[in-house]
Amino acid sequence: MRSADHANRRIFLALSLTVLAACALIGLPHRARAEASYPNRPVRIVLPFAAGGVADTTARIIAEKLGDKLGQRFYVENQPGAGGIAAARTVISSPPDGYTLILLTNGTAISVSLFEKLPFDPTKDFAPISSLGFFDFIFCTGAKSDFKTLADFIAAARAKPGALNVGTINIGSTQNLSAELFKTAANIDFTIVPYRGTPEVEVSLLQGNIALMIDSYSAIKGNIADGKFRALASSGPVRSESTPDLATVQEGGIANYDVVSWNALFAPARTPPEIVKTLNGALQDILADPDLKKRLIALGIEAKAGAPEEIAGRLKSDIDKWRKVIEKAKIPKQ
Repeated sequence: MRSADHANRRIFLALSLTVLAACALIGLPHRARAEASYPNRPVRIVLPFAAGGVADTTARIIAEKLGDKLGQRFYVENQPGAGGIAAARTVISSPPDGYTLILLTNGTAISVSLFEKLPFDPTKDFAPISSLGFFDFIFCTGAKSDFKTLADFIAAARAKPGALNVGTINIGSTQNLSAELFKTAANIDFTIVPYRGTPEVEVSLLQGNIALMIDSYSAIKGNIADGKFRALASSGPVRSESTPDLATVQEGGIANYDVVSWNALFAPARTPPEIVKTLNGALQDILADPDLKKRLIALGIEAKAGAPEEIAGRLKSDIDKWRKVIEKAKIPKQ
């Protein structure tokens, strides 16, 4: 009996292994077909921002173009929250199948050092797909200000250390840290005044409560166009396509000052390379379109796709860059 039982167990084990192997063989072609036909249903792009901002507008424009290019609906889902935590959790917990994507930004790099304990690692928990666009920040003053150039402001700050106020949005924002970096790079002292939002900074500049403000071109271009603000410099290493006549901070005499913010598309880690390749190829075509470039330049965004490795490297380098600024400014962790 024992011999018969042993033989039966061997037969059962052999049959089980055969069935498992067959299932695996059946599953492989199915997965390959699914990846080859990607996308075959709507794709969600999760944004860590509220609706209506530049990142939201940019994402919706590109989502529409991706849908046209790949034959399925790409839609934006806004999940705002400090540090992008809510959006990140949603995407990390989603299957790595290319149907849930996330917009990461320069702000993601800042959050790594700004938060005491971020519940995700953007360099490990996400698979990079491509950059979408890059944009500078504008240093501007009131139209009635005595500062005609950035050099004028720097000279005044050196003459009266700590006397001038510079307005930005909330502490830890890229605008706020851009001011901190400017203070260090120019070796000058001024008071950085944080506000809850851009409209409050604009009002303060118009009222003369601050001498300078730093914000994105899209946020303040209306007041610049109306002659209420005077743009003094842009933050990038070269002149922006959206403000080609505006000198950079480096041209204003501050060597190596370089602040360029960015938006990029990522997927959950372990997303199949074939899907990443499909999305990257589509974005390369979409972001090279002259009409799309023109639409984004109007928002102050320079549309630019790139290899996944490029935006992954930018994320890592910006994490290191802003960590140093945060530590030097002694900004408390959130």
